[in-house]
Amino acid sequence: MRRGEAVLRASTVSVSVTHDAVIYDLDGTLVRLAVDWDTVTSDVATVLRDRNVDPENRDLWEMLTLSSDTGHRDAVEAAITDHERTGAHDSDRLPLADGLPHSVPVGVCSLNAEEACHLALEVHNLDTYVGSVVGRDTVGSSKPDPEGLLTIAEEIGVDPEATVFVGDSKSDATAAQRAGMAFEWASEFDQARYRA
Repeated sequence: MRRGEAVLRASTVSVSVTHDAVIYDLDGTLVRLAVDWDTVTSDVATVLRDRNVDPENRDLWEMLTLSSDTGHRDAVEAAITDHERTGAHDSDRLPLADGLPHSVPVGVCSLNAEEACHLALEVHNLDTYVGSVVGRDTVGSSKPDPEGLLTIAEEIGVDPEATVFVGDSKSDATAAQRAGMAFEWASEFDQARYRA
């Protein structure tokens, strides 16, 4: 074999699938929700103050925890989800969304409300490519707790160790590690090997 033939053969070898399933984070990974999180934080603080709870200088996620501790989680969830629904309607499709469908099962695990996740997937015609969807309100805990990722793995019938979670935050990376899954940054994920 001549040297040029070896190079040609090496360059035409297809990349094989390395995981049995891919789970994506949603916002910042497949789509970008059109949500002004500063406005959401202000609105949630108002919801708590209206219920005689002082949010002090807490961030949004700390106020969500505070709302659970004070019995106002449903009202706070409703305020956040309202913004997320609107943001899902007006969301932008990101490049990783163009790599779907895959030849392996796909799930979504997000800190957004499940309803907003489904809506964003529908808006961008991705819903038929995604099996299980878990939002912050689907299971009893949120990322970086691994419960959502493990729930998806069970629902789509794959071992966590054979699954890759693709995300854009340290919380995503921590959740994958705790679930025993591989983790890939959305900005570096090589989707080509999974395309159907």
